[in-house]
Amino acid sequence: MPAHRPRVLLIAELCNPDWVSVPLEGWSLYRALAEVADVHLVTQVRNRENILKQGVQEGSQFTALDSTPVEKPLDKVGQFMRGTAGVGWTTATALSVLPYYYFEEVLWQRFGQRIKAREFDLVHRYTPISPTTPSTLARRCKKAGVPFVMGPLNGGLPWPKGFGGARRREKEWLSYIRDAYKLMPFYKSTRENAAAIITGSRATRGQVGESWQDKTVYVPENAIDTKRFGTAKSEGPVELPLRVAFVGRFVPYKGMAMLMEAAAPLIREGKVVLEYIGDGQEMPNLKAQAAREGIESGVTFAGWVKHQELQGRLAKNHVFGFPSVREFGGAVVCEAMALGLVPIVMDYGGPGEIVSPATGFAVPMGTPEDIVASVRGVLTKLVADPSVIRPMGDRARQRIFKYFTWKAKAEQVLEVYRWVLGERGQPDWGMPLAD
Repeated sequence: MPAHRPRVLLIAELCNPDWVSVPLEGWSLYRALAEVADVHLVTQVRNRENILKQGVQEGSQFTALDSTPVEKPLDKVGQFMRGTAGVGWTTATALSVLPYYYFEEVLWQRFGQRIKAREFDLVHRYTPISPTTPSTLARRCKKAGVPFVMGPLNGGLPWPKGFGGARRREKEWLSYIRDAYKLMPFYKSTRENAAAIITGSRATRGQVGESWQDKTVYVPENAIDTKRFGTAKSEGPVELPLRVAFVGRFVPYKGMAMLMEAAAPLIREGKVVLEYIGDGQEMPNLKAQAAREGIESGVTFAGWVKHQELQGRLAKNHVFGFPSVREFGGAVVCEAMALGLVPIVMDYGGPGEIVSPATGFAVPMGTPEDIVASVRGVLTKLVADPSVIRPMGDRARQRIFKYFTWKAKAEQVLEVYRWVLGERGQPDWGMPLAD
């Protein structure tokens, strides 16, 4: 007899099908979980219109709560402290905690009696994904006898040594005192009362206290939507020049300047061409660097490309160069691998756990000079023998479609549900996931 579909109250304050990053993750996991469980989504009212456009029924399938009375004043404070859009994420996360407390209070007023009446088998808080954001619901759910699951949590990756300049340009002032979040109200009770803590990276799991490790399960944060990405494929014989692409926000920690410095000698020799897809504050610096190096003819700046057009453009490349030094998740790495590109990433944070030795290159963290030398070494190796690229790219694609689709992610999370409901043992797929 098949196990019943668990009834889940899924909390995804950030959940929007038309946005990117964490809001899109919230939406993607919700849709995938709805295939394997009876899920009622609770989200913020800003997402309501876009969710309705997807045909999801308000009331029966989702509820939108309004936390803007607390949120709007703090948004103005955050804009002042961050200045430039796209930087100062530690500040943004810290300022989001107070309105999130309010969001959960509104949620409890709306759903508290239904939780107590056991209308749901469990409550799962998916977003926010930051491990610094406590929950007032864990204790209330435990008291009601309903398991509370949180995660995958991800974040808190320390700034590596040697990148103080990038840290300051990112306006990461609060990162110096980040551990202060452990003093916040409900920090301890959230972890004590949760039935399961899903962590999205080894670094985040390492932040979970020793006394709570036995309730922790590792499930990587990121995945691809196979309807949006992965239908194209990088194909054909690999001939020089080697085509290397970067995709992302042009901010200091993403490592675009190191990638260009590493590739510069090979670009001058006509063996590599480099394409940057994206935009941001570092664009003028990158263009100036290309001019200084005398490699402007071998470097393309595509600007932002619409997501529905991205895979077609990216698939024309052979290698995905992404030496980001502080990447929590790395969804774009999953997307590139799904197209058959060979990734070059840092063995630090999310990307180093997505990429295995058989599917790409995870170079060790070091000084900027060390990283440039390592990335250049990989590129030189691939230029010397490009025949390894297609087999490795095929293995990268297989790895993503095995472990890193939203369908696969939903099945992993369902196993966590089965565990907290006493239907099976604690799942363990390894950390990181093996090929």
